[in-house]
This record gives sequence, structure tokens and C-alpha cells, in this order.
Amino acid sequence: MTTLAERTKLIKPSVTLAIAAKAGKLRSEGIDVVNFSAGEPDFDTPDHIKAAAVEALRKGMTKYTDVKGIEPLRAAIVHKYEQEHGLAYRKDDVLVSCGAKHSLYNVFQAVINSGDEILIPAPYWVSYSDMALLAGGVPKIIPTNEASGFRITAEQLAAELTPKTKVFILNSPCNPTGASYAADELLAIARVLEKHNCLVIVDDIYEKIVYDNFQVHNIVTLNPALRDRTVIINGVSKTYAMTGWRIGYAIGPADIISAAGKIQSQSTSNPTSIAQAAALEAISGSQVEVPRMVREFKQRRDVIVDRLNAIQGMHCLKPQGAFYVFPNISALLGRSANGKKLASPCDFADYLLEEAQVAVVPGEDFGSLENIRFSYATGLEDIEKGCERIAAAVGKLQ
Repeated sequence: MTTLAERTKLIKPSVTLAIAAKAGKLRSEGIDVVNFSAGEPDFDTPDHIKAAAVEALRKGMTKYTDVKGIEPLRAAIVHKYEQEHGLAYRKDDVLVSCGAKHSLYNVFQAVINSGDEILIPAPYWVSYSDMALLAGGVPKIIPTNEASGFRITAEQLAAELTPKTKVFILNSPCNPTGASYAADELLAIARVLEKHNCLVIVDDIYEKIVYDNFQVHNIVTLNPALRDRTVIINGVSKTYAMTGWRIGYAIGPADIISAAGKIQSQSTSNPTSIAQAAALEAISGSQVEVPRMVREFKQRRDVIVDRLNAIQGMHCLKPQGAFYVFPNISALLGRSANGKKLASPCDFADYLLEEAQVAVVPGEDFGSLENIRFSYATGLEDIEKGCERIAAAVGKLQ
């Protein structure tokens, strides 16, 4: 019998995908499931982006490209950050990968050594900690809660930084909470980081999905002293409803980008050529569809927050960005359903799927024992129906 590598024992399967699989099985059996688990826009990719991919096919753009991505796409990314954030990068400072998750994985593999600490504010995207473990690092979690708006303070960060800290990662707007950092909060965090020689990774994948005139700021723009040790992770998946196209990128110091590129060259090589052509059009072409999608997300956010807060025992903050809510269900834990005690968010999520045919993601893998995550990247009709079912299911708890 083959012995598996030890690293496979360190990580766990994606809980989000597991819930989606359960929901898919129920649907295949003809059961009407309201799915709040999927972290992807339900909109179609805008037509002009799809047309760019079709044109690339017609032109025969079906061969290998530069491992780091086609030059026009890297140039467009450089232009984007110059125009939107006032940051001057070169094309060689950009690595295009098979999704932002791949970008992050490459960077982790390029910079983390065995025993290095990776500071991660919680709640956090589920893959950060496992990616750190796969690179030999030690995830170190900084907890937050509703009282702080799910945001860390500069004082918290200063208390957690040690000589072993290799990486600090910040996701704003955040998955799973939608929490976003204002300019003054980022400035305070940047001043702390300036005094500590660790790498800063900012995950900006939701930067365009913000509400109520909230302004997204880049930490390097606010504090240029961090430029030479900050890597920005971004992509086209969320902003342009292009999750399946699998195009993300890292932009930052040339030595880190070069090292991440070497790792990519020995794993995937270049991202799909046709998807790169589509991403080029997404970034450099018309942006009119983006605010339209954001307006719809905002309407959905307002409805789901109101509906969840009307359910006794649930409390839900209104997020500034992304398309998730992360309601607190601690008041419902310890109650029973069908003779079974609901002791954890995982138990509660299983109950909602079985009793109400509603799929949500439990908070454990996001670093919370009191919350569950909803994605409101689904229609208003499903949001209303799902919340009605949840209210009925909660009403049955003893």
C-alpha cells in the first residue's frame, strides 16, 4: 500500500465544496434546494468579454503563452493599478495564474519556509491556513468579532507580530464577512507593519464589490514604504462574473514574482490562452456591467440582512463589500431538533439542509464557532424563499 505524503494529513477538503456537493445531490433527486453556499456571481460573463474569447479562438490563439501571462494582459494590469491606485509597476512585476487562488498558492510556495508564521485575521477565507500549511508555514490566527466589525486593530496586529512572522495577509472586502477597512484603519495597520520586516499580502479580489459609497484603498498607496514587501492578489472572477475562466494575478516585488513564476512553470505553465484574452477585455474594455451587478448585489444584501435579523436567535451585520453575510447563531446553538442537539455551526448547517433544504456554509473553517456564511450571489426570489424556510426551521427548535 502506498504511503501518502505527510502534507496531505495537514489539510482538509473544502467545506464549501462539500456543502455544494450535498446540495447538488439533493437537487439531482428532485428536491428544491436554495443554495447560499456558492461564492460566485450568478450573472453571466458580459457579452463583450465572451466575444473577445471567441475572437481569440478565431485568430488561432490556442498555443502556449509566456508562463507569466501574455504581455498585453500584464500591461493592462499595470495600467489598472497606475490609474486606480497611483502605483507604478512594470510588466515583469506581474504574474498571471489560473485564478487568484493559484496566484496566492504560488506566492506562498515562493516565500514561506518551514516554521514561518503567517498571520491571518479571522474570520478568514478557508484556503489561507491550508495553503500556509502546505508551504510548511504555521498559521497564526488573529480573532475578531461583531463588536469590531470583524476588523483587526493596529494594536492587535502589533501584539501578534513576532520575529517568526513571515507573512501578514489582509483581505478587504473580506470573505466570509464582507468587512472592509477604511483608509484610517489601513494607515494605522500600515504604520505597525512598517516597523516589522514581514511580507504583506493583500487579497483584493472583491475590491470592486462595495456599497454605500465605501471607498477601497490600497495599503501601498497609503504607505509607499511597504511597496517593496507587499504582494497584491487579484483577478477577474468576482468583478466580471468569470469564476470558471480561472484568471488571477499577483503584482509586487520582482524577485517574489519571478520566484512564483518559476513555481508556476513547473506546475501549470501558462493559464489558458483564450481565458487570458477574455481577461484582457474584462480589465481594459467597457466597465458598464460592473456597477449594474454591484447595484443588484446591494439590493440583495439589504434584503437578506433584514430577513435574517428578523429571525429570532440570529444576528447579522450589514457588510460594506463582497457578497456574503456572516450571521451569528450562538443563541441557537445548544437547542435540539428531531432529538439531536445542535452543538456547532456545522450541526446547524446540516439541520438547515435536511430540514429546510437550504444550503449554507458553517463557520468552523472560516475560524468561527458562532457563525454561518451565506452567499447572496443569487436571486431575490431565492433569498426570500430561503429565509422563510430558515425562519420556519428555527421555529421548530426546542
